[in-house]
Amino acid sequence: MTPIISIRNLRKSYGPKEVLKGIDLDIYPGQVIGYIGPNGAGKSTTVKILCGLISDYEGTVTIKGMDLKQDTLRIKSIIGYVPELAELYDVLTPSEFLHFIGALYNMTPDVTNDRIEKFLTAFGLKSNIHQRMDTFSKGMKQKVLIASGLMHNPEIIILDEPLSGLDANSVIIIKDLIQRLAKEGKTIFYCSHMMDIVEKVSEKIVLIDNGAIVANGSFAELKVQLGESSLEQMFANLTAGHTLTGAADDIMDAMHTQSGPSHE
Repeated sequence: MTPIISIRNLRKSYGPKEVLKGIDLDIYPGQVIGYIGPNGAGKSTTVKILCGLISDYEGTVTIKGMDLKQDTLRIKSIIGYVPELAELYDVLTPSEFLHFIGALYNMTPDVTNDRIEKFLTAFGLKSNIHQRMDTFSKGMKQKVLIASGLMHNPEIIILDEPLSGLDANSVIIIKDLIQRLAKEGKTIFYCSHMMDIVEKVSEKIVLIDNGAIVANGSFAELKVQLGESSLEQMFANLTAGHTLTGAADDIMDAMHTQSGPSHE
């Protein structure tokens, strides 16, 4: 099978700091890729490059046989992106915002109306369709953001911490949706710090640390390779090692330290 996304020697620097140090990765149609790593590892930079938001990188990124630098607009038309922060036009209603998204992708008004109603009803926002979003909670805004990323039925869905602010029932819906979209042939690139969910929904897990891939395989393969029973422990050992040992003890010790006498 031909990869739908092929990344070769991907490098990106901000001034003297090299954030990505030669990423090589193939992603195939219908795969759910769990892309994980500690803060500052290069996850968000990778996501922004794949979404066409950063163009001054080194190496090559090919999506559906198209070079990302040469065919950015065509590639953007087949990608749905859900960023971590729900930065929306708060003065708009969900209906107004999603109609705007539909227009960007040249969707017909009938299809747009149908998807808005069905998406927002499924997320429990039917009564809020015509309410300004500056009154919404973080979780409500996140649901609208997820709907906006799926509006045009994209072939590739890039999710960057999509569960941020969602309640438990909504998390269950998104987990089920990810698995069903993959079965339909959608390719999902999923970034998250929630190890238990990454472990459950991902066909392949890619762990990045300090700008380089340090583990790549299915959860079952990584268990055999690394000798750990949980993704959380693999993550800790590969990205932090001994620095986590005793950290909670140190914090507890600091909290129980008695302050010295006052010299006032």
